[in-house]
Amino acid sequence: MTEEKDEPILDVEQALGKTEQYIHDNRKSLSIIVGAVFLLVGAYFGWKYLYMKPMAEEAQTKIFWAEKWLEKDSINLAINGHGDTLGFAKMVDEYGNTPSGNLSHYYLGICYRQKGNYKEAIKQFQDYDGNDLISSAIAVGSVGDCYLEQGNSEEAINYYIKASGQNKNAFTAPIYLKKAGQAYEGSKNYAEAVKYYEKIKTEYAESPESRDIDKYIARAKTKGNIN
Repeated sequence: MTEEKDEPILDVEQALGKTEQYIHDNRKSLSIIVGAVFLLVGAYFGWKYLYMKPMAEEAQTKIFWAEKWLEKDSINLAINGHGDTLGFAKMVDEYGNTPSGNLSHYYLGICYRQKGNYKEAIKQFQDYDGNDLISSAIAVGSVGDCYLEQGNSEEAINYYIKASGQNKNAFTAPIYLKKAGQAYEGSKNYAEAVKYYEKIKTEYAESPESRDIDKYIARAKTKGNIN
């Protein structure tokens, strides 16, 4: 027969008494802590609603002309602005922590790529914090385009593959799988080219890129003597 051990009995009154005594003895410190928490919470909501929200709304208004200039291919104006009207470069400097300032990184990447300034374009695309399915993938793929323009097909391929899996979707994924295949084909790595072309055929059969993908597969197989 096993001997049962007595379970310790919790003295609720004693525990409550100790808690009350602790609060009484440390009421000054606790008041400071509680006050500090309320101060931080108040500061956060003040910063968010009294500072950030008006700034975001102001930035949304200020970006208008830069976007219009980009649409008209007035690249220098889109980058630098004119007079009191801001270009994307100033938008990044003055409103970088707003959604419009973040979007300006993406637009600057487009502008610098069109001007052939691929190093700065890469920086801007990488600084862009994409928060939607399409533009985040395009920003990554655009870095690949910049590397390809500079003759660095290896880095271009890395970014195309990364872009094809970035927020994976049926619109951007086949585009960058095809770009990866073409870059591999340009590097005479035909086996890898076939691999990425066939991925489009099997995984994205309904995409525009799949319509003539058999032609690309056949060409890469012929060049690489692949059965």
